[in-house]
Amino acid sequence: MPDAPDASDVPGAPDAPGAVDAPGAPGAPGGRGTPAPPVILGDEPGSFPHAVLAERHPAIVRQVARDLPYDPARRRALDALLENCLKGSIEPLPADAHDHARWTAWDMDAHAGRSWFEVPWLWSESYFYRRLLDAVGYFAPGPWQGVDPFRPAKLADLDAPETDAELAALDALPPDGLAAALLHGSVWGNRADLGFRLSAPGAADRAEVPPLVADDSERLWSLLPPAGDATLCLVADNAGRELVPDLLLIAHLLTHGRVRRAVLHVKPHPYYVSDATPADVLDALRRLTGAGGTAARYGHALREALADGRLTLRAHPFSCAPLPYARMPEDLRADFAAATVTVLKGDLNYRRLVGDRRWPPTTPFADVTAYFPGPVAALRTLKSDVITGLAPATQAALDATEGDRWRTAGAHALIQVRH
Repeated sequence: MPDAPDASDVPGAPDAPGAVDAPGAPGAPGGRGTPAPPVILGDEPGSFPHAVLAERHPAIVRQVARDLPYDPARRRALDALLENCLKGSIEPLPADAHDHARWTAWDMDAHAGRSWFEVPWLWSESYFYRRLLDAVGYFAPGPWQGVDPFRPAKLADLDAPETDAELAALDALPPDGLAAALLHGSVWGNRADLGFRLSAPGAADRAEVPPLVADDSERLWSLLPPAGDATLCLVADNAGRELVPDLLLIAHLLTHGRVRRAVLHVKPHPYYVSDATPADVLDALRRLTGAGGTAARYGHALREALADGRLTLRAHPFSCAPLPYARMPEDLRADFAAATVTVLKGDLNYRRLVGDRRWPPTTPFADVTAYFPGPVAALRTLKSDVITGLAPATQAALDATEGDRWRTAGAHALIQVRH
């Protein structure tokens, strides 16, 4: 039977194009009276969202077809998706799809029949990945059911020689700098060098525009004091080499008494190519435990924490929703409310946290996250246009030195915290 919609997934809520949010209304993207700017669409040729829809999505379909030996029926379905996402319109899921009711609640009927480029970019991206899973038979009975179409790319990333070097570097880090290095690694993902901050102290501060354009790390550590009784929710982003530092950070916090319990939120099924699923967590643990040294000790500590309940995996359906977190269902809201702090990783989670809108970069982060049920932190590299919480001087320096490129190039990152 189709899944019942989540309790708070009400069609027509905030992120429809042209929606007007009452200032300060519960769940309104503008938060504490901050007016909500337009939702980002993909209809402007030359824009980053348009390039994702017109170029990246077709490239992903072609790559999936190359990576796995799908049968002729699956290949025809991939060809049809390729044609549709370039020239067609959004088609609703089949009536017998297991999640038809959920996607109906997630505004599918409102967007069906429209161009992929004319609906909210976040929605269009998310629905593309849902239709891609249909094309490869991920949900259908048969030999390809449950086969992750992105697994070859994830494993290639995880098993790259660079991972060995990064894990070996853990053994050379001084104990008093390990927590900061792991946080830094979690922010930067596969661009991280765990020894960077320690081997080149002050280098970032001397740069004209520091790599971290906002740094609330001290505020984050204040929420997780030593010998505390904290519960950490970490909402993961990518698998592979980007998941490894997330797991190492959780292991460090657990083993050093900064958190008593951790909840790791991952995706229930493949999503956005590299997003982490429970299977990807197990792959990363395999990589850690086989590495030796500090990495192996932390890998075994994580396995023990999973077994005794100090670390919990959560794969909520809303993790793959095409909607902002302002529309999260009540059970997920309760999960976050129970945490000492919820850390959201990555660019996509940031877009969902603050609302995928054209915010002025100096819009206060605290205002746009006021709806969130409890303290929240965002760790991300900048890979999309959405940004809030910048100091005016920082924005001016970025614009002067890099134009608009700083928003999407992944060369800058941030740590933002709202108590």
